[in-house]
Amino acid sequence: MTRTALLSGAAALLLSCPLQAAERSVVSLNGTWQIDESLMPDAMPQQFTHHVAVPGLINQSQPAFAGVDEFDSREQISNRIHEGKWPDKTLPEGNGVRRQQRTHFWYRRSIMVGAPREVALLVVHKAQFGTGVWINGKKAGEHLGCFTAGRFNVTSAIRWNAENEIVIRVGADPAQLPPNVPAGTDFEKLKWTPGIYDDVELILADNPLIQYVQVAPDLGRSVARIETMVENFGTKILDVTLKQSIAGAPTATDTFQIFGNSQAIRSQEIPLAAAHLWTPNDPYLYTLTTTTTGDSTATRFGMREFRFDTATKRAWLNGKVFFFRGSNINLHRFFEDPNCGNLPWDDAWVRKLLADVPRRMHWNSFRLCIGPVPRRWLEIADEAGLLIEYEYPIWTGRDPGLWHQAWDRRTLITEYQEFLRDNWNHPSVILWDAANETDSPLIRDQVIPWVRTMDKSNRAWEDGYTLPSGPDDPAEDHPYLFSAFMGSKGFSMTELERGTGGKSTNSAHPTGHAAFINEYGWLWLNRDGTPTKLTQKVYDTVAGPNATPAERFRWNAYLLAGLTEYWRAHRNFAGVLHFVYLTASFPGAYTSDHFVDVRRLELEPHFADYVAEAFKPIGVYVNFWQPQLPPGKRTFDIMVVNDEWEEAPLMLTLTVEDKSGTVVARATRELTVPANGQQTIQLTVEMPSQRGDYTLRAAARKQGSDAPTISRRWVRIQ
Repeated sequence: MTRTALLSGAAALLLSCPLQAAERSVVSLNGTWQIDESLMPDAMPQQFTHHVAVPGLINQSQPAFAGVDEFDSREQISNRIHEGKWPDKTLPEGNGVRRQQRTHFWYRRSIMVGAPREVALLVVHKAQFGTGVWINGKKAGEHLGCFTAGRFNVTSAIRWNAENEIVIRVGADPAQLPPNVPAGTDFEKLKWTPGIYDDVELILADNPLIQYVQVAPDLGRSVARIETMVENFGTKILDVTLKQSIAGAPTATDTFQIFGNSQAIRSQEIPLAAAHLWTPNDPYLYTLTTTTTGDSTATRFGMREFRFDTATKRAWLNGKVFFFRGSNINLHRFFEDPNCGNLPWDDAWVRKLLADVPRRMHWNSFRLCIGPVPRRWLEIADEAGLLIEYEYPIWTGRDPGLWHQAWDRRTLITEYQEFLRDNWNHPSVILWDAANETDSPLIRDQVIPWVRTMDKSNRAWEDGYTLPSGPDDPAEDHPYLFSAFMGSKGFSMTELERGTGGKSTNSAHPTGHAAFINEYGWLWLNRDGTPTKLTQKVYDTVAGPNATPAERFRWNAYLLAGLTEYWRAHRNFAGVLHFVYLTASFPGAYTSDHFVDVRRLELEPHFADYVAEAFKPIGVYVNFWQPQLPPGKRTFDIMVVNDEWEEAPLMLTLTVEDKSGTVVARATRELTVPANGQQTIQLTVEMPSQRGDYTLRAAARKQGSDAPTISRRWVRIQ
């Protein structure tokens, strides 16, 4: 697939007719567009007096539009009712209450198109809230989904060898969508910014057009299974030759006929003997070239299989047990951040976010939570070897009253079908997440079974708070132990000493399926070190009401690392993902991330130190949380885990260090932890007789390595 460069603004873009009939031309329409607003959905502006980047958000327009983010969602209204701040006890119909002096925004630009082709398809890969397209004043259609690509047949409206005006309309807020269309439900999102936040392309080809290609690796048979949908936009019956080719492998050829104005789905296979498998440490990507008599496209994919197994309660990658470690990305909350700007569309920034920083933190996975990302993000994830749990942005909790009653089976099936279609070729996507913290028999029983068969890779589904749908689907768990401070009880880390690290009921329950944690902590701090809306009581207790930002950061890192070690060490979860790596930070925010400079992606130093240690493949956990100890001998239980696919010979050292870092007691032991294994070791040291503050430090050093994994505990000798 080739792309021609974009000329910014309203400049003309000249396309030349391809030399070969079977070649597709893909024209990127990214760049600067004109933009303006309207008070009615069909009142196209007469003048366009602002400009904005595509992809991007409308809050970056120049000149700016006043109040562009203002909207009261049903979920925020529910919060205010619960807090006694909202007088009306009835939730609004639809997606919420409009607060702007406009209903829609309109994008405009012009291009020159060259010699005629049989098909012209405009693709808006993601936009919110609702998309309408006009070409040369002729309406080409609408796409209401906010999280999937809208595809518009503009063939009849294109002026070949002439200039063409393209106008794209988006809703100003979620209230512009019909009540049956999900716009993203989020109880902790305050601003709702419209915009075209993914690529826009014009595809030019001849019949039959390739609508989609899906590649499903079959490692057991060493083949790539391929499903292709082609569409004949003409009226004549066509004789079609469909070819699939991968470098170094035999070409698969299929010949058939397709009627006019119809679609055909064809299945083919290409053998890949001794296939190069895709793994996080070796993210090898193949390229499949698909051609018809009138079109061509290229598809990247990886030969990998990922599944969960109820019998072992484990995740399996390419036939081996695999423990995934990582965090969450809330891009649509980051859209609210004062520093967001154009960062999500800066390739260098995204690559650092998804590849460089996670590598230093020893993360191999992310959940993309409460809102999808531009497709470029998944391309980078494929290249970086990240594992992605991809969540469709529905969050309604366990209260049936918060479920949007207008949502129906047919609408949700359409949304989920498009969600799969857009993302199923990414080897990084290893799990479909149907919803966040949502109990919905409708999704489990009437949506997932219908769309599951579309995915020829047969990925598992995770259903929020709903019981698993399939026999080997996993359950998510959100063991927010520190959320107890929202009530009167509170929580102490000393409780972990008697814990077993098992699945909580803050999850789909009851179930014996494989489980993984994709949220925990409840320890958020704003980037300036102040508690967020949810954590003031936590830090008043653990750090003291007069604690400085530096002291809170230190406690944040210490406690998060301890929780991470605890959940990993007990081996009850297939994966452990902390919440949250990227989100918004501002006064009044519910949560926050751990950056001190999000533009430079500089992590808070205590977090980068403590939490990176807790996520190393060789994990160490000291089962001790007492704040004080008397002098004398003390035996400590130390749990060691090995997430690697080979055994790990280790030297385990336990030291007691004073404030200056001087070692005042030491014990050592050699051990070997099997691949994907765990061992618990007891070491005894003589606690010092001198009163004061000390650090208990357990270090597991792998044979031949200079960098041990460290677990630390703060203790005072009385």
